[in-house]
Amino acid sequence: MKIGFVVNDVATEEPFYTTTRLAMAATQAGHETWLMGMGDFGYEPDSTLSARASASQPGKSYRSLERYLEDVQKPDQEKLVSVSDFDVIMLRADPADDASENPWANTAGVAFGQLIASSGVLVVNDPTSLAGALSKAYFQHFPEAVRPRTLISRNEERIRDFVDELGGRAVLKPLQGSGGSGVFLVNTKESPNLAQIVEAISRDGYVVAQEYLPEAKDGDVRMFVMNGEPLKVGDAYAAFRRVPSSSDVRSNMSSGGKAQAVKVTEEMLHLVELVRPKLQADGMFLVGLDIVGDKLMEVNVFSPGGLGSCQQLYDVDFAPAVIADLERKIAIRDHYGNELTNARLASV
Repeated sequence: MKIGFVVNDVATEEPFYTTTRLAMAATQAGHETWLMGMGDFGYEPDSTLSARASASQPGKSYRSLERYLEDVQKPDQEKLVSVSDFDVIMLRADPADDASENPWANTAGVAFGQLIASSGVLVVNDPTSLAGALSKAYFQHFPEAVRPRTLISRNEERIRDFVDELGGRAVLKPLQGSGGSGVFLVNTKESPNLAQIVEAISRDGYVVAQEYLPEAKDGDVRMFVMNGEPLKVGDAYAAFRRVPSSSDVRSNMSSGGKAQAVKVTEEMLHLVELVRPKLQADGMFLVGLDIVGDKLMEVNVFSPGGLGSCQQLYDVDFAPAVIADLERKIAIRDHYGNELTNARLASV
């Protein structure tokens, strides 16, 4: 299998990233594995698609993620490749990383993903669905039963009224972005800063005002879901609790959160069952659900991270299971050809 991983920039990848872990697992499984950045694609006049991509040394066995990535990032490893020759392209770029300096990258990456899928290459997650998930408004398409009460607005008065309806306490964050950037916990009874917070967030677009869940003080649970089902190897689930640092409302690992082992409950599994039809219909192969209590706080469909934390906590490497499932999908495609859409094959 020839598989490509699309990242923000190959040069800025880190060994602990989940993408590096997946790419090395694919290499160790004997697949031809390439990494390419969001700005590395080309659409040629003859309608062919190319990319500047980097690969590790073929046939080499790696004992560490550091050594693997060191080989991939060597300047002489970059080559111009035909994207249509790939079996699978996995879109793993984080929209938040390019939001400020390269705002063009996110829409361009999705657009090239759609072109690649139209050439017959399996693209995961499905790029057409990803186009609709570039903002947190995508989250509102999931069942109301799993969502906290939410308002999306730029009107300060309406936001203030909504916060009052919630008892004076709410979480405010931008409609665009991820990684915990621009997330505020507000309490109108104790803080006069609501106006300033709304103004700061709304400079870049809409404000998401969300019900604060008391259970959030203990952090949230990141659960990996593959093909609409919890990712599981043996008896171990790929899930962990992200505990915020000190009193920080954000539990994202990039914001200083810490990973702890978690027992997956029937409540969590029921939540996954409720969101499974939507994830499968949208061709979301691998996603990260962020869960607080019995509510879903966020769905990371672009570059869910944390497989390394799962491996450290449970001594289980989940990456080979992800690669094995991609192998299964390619075998299915060999039988069905073009009868299955990209979205259907992505989550079958």
